[in-house]
Amino acid sequence: MNTDESTYRAGFACLVGRPNAGKSTLTNALVGEKVAITSSKPQTTRHTIRGILTKDDGQIVLVDTPGLHKPRTLLGERLNDVVRETLLDVDVIGFCLPADQKVGPGDQYIAKDLAELQRVRRKPVVAIVTKTDKVDRERLAEHLIEVDRLGEWAEIVPCSAVSGRQVEDVAKVLTSYLPPSPKLYPDDVLTDEPQIVMIAELIREAALEGVRDELPHSLAVVVEEMVPREGRPEDKPLMDVRVNVFVERSSQKAIIIGRGGSRLREVGTTAREGIEKLLGQKVYLDLHVKVAKDWQRDPKQLGKLGFNF
Repeated sequence: MNTDESTYRAGFACLVGRPNAGKSTLTNALVGEKVAITSSKPQTTRHTIRGILTKDDGQIVLVDTPGLHKPRTLLGERLNDVVRETLLDVDVIGFCLPADQKVGPGDQYIAKDLAELQRVRRKPVVAIVTKTDKVDRERLAEHLIEVDRLGEWAEIVPCSAVSGRQVEDVAKVLTSYLPPSPKLYPDDVLTDEPQIVMIAELIREAALEGVRDELPHSLAVVVEEMVPREGRPEDKPLMDVRVNVFVERSSQKAIIIGRGGSRLREVGTTAREGIEKLLGQKVYLDLHVKVAKDWQRDPKQLGKLGFNF
């Protein structure tokens, strides 16, 4: 493999877009493994997760971000700040616009931010039209024209992270805007996100599936303890993982737990499978649901729950 500095490119790319624009799904498709949680509920990403894609000609360190949105809470404001700070530190920006939704005020809000960044910092912005598998060719053509009119883009690339169509093209285009550089990470590294954060995210993803719309914004997961079970045979280790799932109201706690604890058992089973794959060993997952009243609006609670922005 040729990683000579004169031909090899490596650097940071950031995917931005309004909530539920397909950023996390595209991150996972590019990397080829699950490094970011995905959900049909908007605003599921709260950490900037780095997925690392290593190819023969370059290495993209993908920084996934929360969706930029008009904030209603202190958490919302801080998430927007995270996105803007991230944009200043990357080499190229991918602006995700889902093909199955018309260009709207949320996209215009982000496009205005990006235009300012292009003017001040000269950062290349690639418009990535996501979810092309959900529309016919005529609708896609209309959407591409809408996106073209929205701003001055370095390039416009349509793709479907679900079907894999043109995902390779997205990788090639993003790589072309990275600086000449040796690799930043070894070949086998897919993310630099700490294991404990990924475990919390897997639990949050499982808890978000099939619940009411108000819950995603109210859900926080804290891994309290991870310890190997004592007295286990060397060839059959077991990791004890104790986790608190926080919600803002008692009614939300009841939703997560479900009738007779059925929903929480479901969450535990789904999350445990992902955690065992991540750790490469058996796990005993001890889940507890607690109420932290209005934590999204309370700076002290945000700090306690790990949102130390």
